[in-house]
Amino acid sequence: MVIRTVLTGLTALTLTAPNGFLTPIEWGGGPLTVDALPRVVYTAHRGGALEVPENSMSGLVTAYERGTAQVIDFDTRILRDDTLVVMHDDTLDRTTYAKGPVRRLDRWDWLGVRLRPGASLPGHWRPERPPTVAEVLDRFGGRIMLMLEAKDPRSLKPLARLIRARRLTRSVFVNTNSPAVALRAHELGLLAQLWRSKRQMRTDRPAGWAPFVDVLDVDYKARDGDLVRAVNSGIPRVWAHTVTTPKQRDRVLRLGCNGVITDAPGLLSRTPVKKGAA
Repeated sequence: MVIRTVLTGLTALTLTAPNGFLTPIEWGGGPLTVDALPRVVYTAHRGGALEVPENSMSGLVTAYERGTAQVIDFDTRILRDDTLVVMHDDTLDRTTYAKGPVRRLDRWDWLGVRLRPGASLPGHWRPERPPTVAEVLDRFGGRIMLMLEAKDPRSLKPLARLIRARRLTRSVFVNTNSPAVALRAHELGLLAQLWRSKRQMRTDRPAGWAPFVDVLDVDYKARDGDLVRAVNSGIPRVWAHTVTTPKQRDRVLRLGCNGVITDAPGLLSRTPVKKGAA
């Protein structure tokens, strides 16, 4: 028997899974879905990039096992043979031992890539192959909510096929900076997430996106008024990125956001929200 503790904003909820590691939380009703999320949501950005190697399978597994977030985020790229892989940058230079554009590789090349763990990360991490999107969906799909950012707009259709084939359309947010891509994701039957920078938020009118955006992903550095306008847009979930400190978290919660996307889910889960912030 496995006992999992899931943070629900201000409350810890202990859930018992009879079938072992990575057992879904919802019994008999299919995969865990967006409807099961708590009032205040923590998302582990790239698995929690200040605590684990970003976009790595070991990092995502660690984020899941620690139970400090209800959503796990990762980035996606598409290779030249249309294989969907987990990688933030458009080149291999920053996070791996290789160099060059990601899009020049095929799936056989991908097998030879190795991630380079950051020297400042706590703990001990070994080089490992970055996963494919299919591997992450198969490992975590339906067991925790996932958020994937579609870095390449042309990857949207193949991503939709992967998600639909696994019956995870209510379990995976598809993130983009483009309202047009978010609308297309919605039309494909996916959960659409739209992220915006503090500069974009100065002129955004997010109420116009309410019919097709499931999560508005706002920059915590935005002005108070811009954050409040997002909160009052009619979009049901307004989550702030990329939060790294309790002070940043408490501010966006106080302004009405109902979630944070964080590189430090462990730190935030250990630090209580100040009274009146949520």
